This record gives sequence, structure tokens and C-alpha cells, in this order.
Amino acid sequence: MKILNPILMAGKEVLPLVEGGKGISISNGESSGAWAAAGGVGTFSAVNADAYDEDGNLIPYIYHGRTRRERHEELIAYAIQGGIAQAKKAYEIAGTQGRLHMNVLWEMGGVEPILHGILDGAKGLVQGITCGAGMPYKIAEISASYGIHYYPIVSSMRAFMVLWKRAYHKFQDWLGGVVYEDPWLAGGHNGLSRAENPLEPQAPYERVRSLRQAMREVGLGHVPIIMAGGVWFLREWTNWINNPELGPIAFQFGTRPLLTQESPISDGWKKKLLTLKEGDIILNKFSPTGFYSSAVNNDFLQDLRTRSERQVAYTLEAVGEHDQVLGIGPRKRPVYLTAPDLENALKWIAKGYTEALRTPDTTLVFVTPESAHRIHEDQVNCMGCLSACAFSNWSQDEAGTTGLKADPRSFCIQKTLQSASHGGDINHELMFAGHNAYRFAQDPFYKGGFIPTVRELVERIRTGD
Repeated sequence: MKILNPILMAGKEVLPLVEGGKGISISNGESSGAWAAAGGVGTFSAVNADAYDEDGNLIPYIYHGRTRRERHEELIAYAIQGGIAQAKKAYEIAGTQGRLHMNVLWEMGGVEPILHGILDGAKGLVQGITCGAGMPYKIAEISASYGIHYYPIVSSMRAFMVLWKRAYHKFQDWLGGVVYEDPWLAGGHNGLSRAENPLEPQAPYERVRSLRQAMREVGLGHVPIIMAGGVWFLREWTNWINNPELGPIAFQFGTRPLLTQESPISDGWKKKLLTLKEGDIILNKFSPTGFYSSAVNNDFLQDLRTRSERQVAYTLEAVGEHDQVLGIGPRKRPVYLTAPDLENALKWIAKGYTEALRTPDTTLVFVTPESAHRIHEDQVNCMGCLSACAFSNWSQDEAGTTGLKADPRSFCIQKTLQSASHGGDINHELMFAGHNAYRFAQDPFYKGGFIPTVRELVERIRTGD
């Protein structure tokens, strides 16, 4: 194992070890503060973070607004309050040790007012902002206006150069680093482009080398690249350390910090992590963001998969092979299917999947009445947690809608992630994880169900293991 030299991040030398930000209360002030206190870069999530009352009790996200727009404003207020609370907690634990970053998703609803609200209320507590899930052009300008560094999350050299040419070159002094997130291995939402095959992963070394070459061409050879996604044992990455071809490199750990004493996830979630096997984490495209994401293949994802499998194309009039009539809805309005699709539809209906829900792609998915009620209720209760949502057809622009039919093949991401992070049944909720999560069960460090403190984990990582 090579010597792990300190790296300059946001004006301070720290260990080149970064805690990956995980949204909806998963990376919080306690975990990120502990990571920074251990000498690295701690990252708390400002994606609908938890806030507390004067007695330290959790303030639940309860919406009173009658309209989506009203609930969206409530969501923003909750998020600002929570982000400030987590920044204060992190700083209280870390003090002047390490660095503290705040993570946001550019495609989350109200990202700009949330950023301003937290940074105004937590001045001097945060040294950097990491931001991905979209093309965050304005993150540079916002960060620079507060005198803190920004760390865009990209999955390719091309994505970074688009950001650089359009916006970042104007604020290059505040570019603290570039996070390369491997789109095939990282947990949560991934940045796979249309040109990349989700089933054909590419080795990260060549992609990061091309990113470094492009950065050097515009004078950014000194700016760190943070490798994220698929990092477990540093001894597996020794050819990256002190490698002049790659320049300054740090390593981001998103999945391993889930299993620490300071991690706020439930005991049930932690126990589940210790039982995962290779292949239990899958790349899927059910998210209402439209992005691919990686999550544990539990009952929640399996329900989404089988829901989409009970799907047929339809027309409103008899056209070609679509000449078989099926009545749908309370009024049994006629739609036209092909003969094979009608046969399948009747089989699904006989099994209890009696509700045919229309999708934006002129297809029908067949679900039980209970599932149809839940889908409709979640769509109606939308609080605008995304800038645009395929599931509910919400958009935060003036129109308030994407203009498309709400998609029943997706789900309310805010609802399930809030439930998962606050004690819900993780087998029936979305459980994000990186593709290396199965290694918890194989790593001798966790033998016998051992759960380390953050400091113990950081010290373990520094040994190469």
C-alpha cells in the first residue's frame, strides 16, 4: 500500500478520503462531522434534511397546502431548516478538523432557494458544495457568491467540459475539485448518457485519464479529481495513488459509511447490508427523475419490475392489428389491443390486476385496485420534491406540469426515501446502495456483525483495507 499523502481541498490539507453525500437524511451532520473530525472530507446531504424542535425531537415533513405549489413552498422551508440544522451539527462535531461539504441534487425541487437559504443560515460552517444529478451550471456562481468551493459530480469528461465552457471558466478560482462518479458502480442516481450502454460498464481509469487530460488543457491540472463509485479497498487502487498521469486524486466512499455507529440508517437497514450478495444491487430506470439508479433488488423494485411487465400498447381506434376491444375504467371505455395482448390482459385481470392505468407512452399497465388507489393518492399528494417528476407530472416552472400524462410505472421518490430513512420496512421501500455493497458480507472487518465508528472506518481504509 502506497503512502496516502494529504491533499489540498478548499484551502486545507486533508486526507484524500471523502464521504459521499446520500440524500433524505442518510448523510447527516453526525456522520459527516465525524468523518471530517477524522481528518477527511465529511459530506452531509441538504436534500430534505432532518430538522429538530427546541427539545431535539425530529420535525416530521407534514404538508398542509391544498395545492402542489403550496406544498412545494412548504418543502423548501423544511429543507432549509433541516440543512441549517445538519450544518450546525456537523460543525459542532468537526470543529476546524477536515473539511465539511454539503451535497445537493441539481434536479431536486427548489434547489436554488434551498441553497441560498442554508448558506445564509449556516455562514462559515460549510467549505464546499457537491452537486450532481443534472447539469448544474449555476452551482459555480452560487458557490462563488458565498466564497466557498464547488465540486460538480460528473460521469464523463464530456459532461465536465460542457459545464466548463458554459459556466465554470468564469469561476475557476472556486472550483475545488471534480467528482468523477462511475455510472455503473455508484449507488443512487447515476449519470449514464444515451450513448452509454448500461449493460456494458467501462473501466474508470481511462475515463478519468481523459478527464484529467481535458482539465490540463484548460489549466486545471492542479485541481483534484475525486473518484466515486466502486471504491472499497484502497489497495485495489494503488496505481491511482501518486500517479502523475492522473494528478491529484481523492477517493469517495458512499456505501461503506452506511455501516457505522454514526450512520443514521435503521438497525434493520444495517443488518440487511451485512447479508447482501453479489448481484443484489441492480441498475434500473424506474426513478421519476428519468435517471438510471442503483438500488437493492428488494420487494419494492420487484413490484415495479413486474408492474411494467404487465403492460400492453393500445390505440383509441381500431388500427391494423389493434382490433380487439377492451373496456377500461369505471365506464369501460373501449381501447384496442392486439389479439395476443388482449389474451395477456385478460389473464392479468383474472389474477386480480383489474385496473388498467394509462402511461405517457400509450400503453396500459395492469395493477390491483389497492395498488391503483395508492398510485393515485401519491400522485395527488405530490409536493414537488423534483424540478420535474415523471410520476406525478409536476414541474416547478410556471406551468406547474410537464405537460405529459403522469406515469404509473414510477413512484413517489420523496415518500419512499423518507420512509426508508425513518424506520420504514426497507424490503418495501427504495434502498439505494452502490454495487459493492455485497462486500460487507465478505469483508473480515465486519465479521460477527461488527459496526465500526466513523473514525475506526477511516483508519481501516487508510491501511488499504
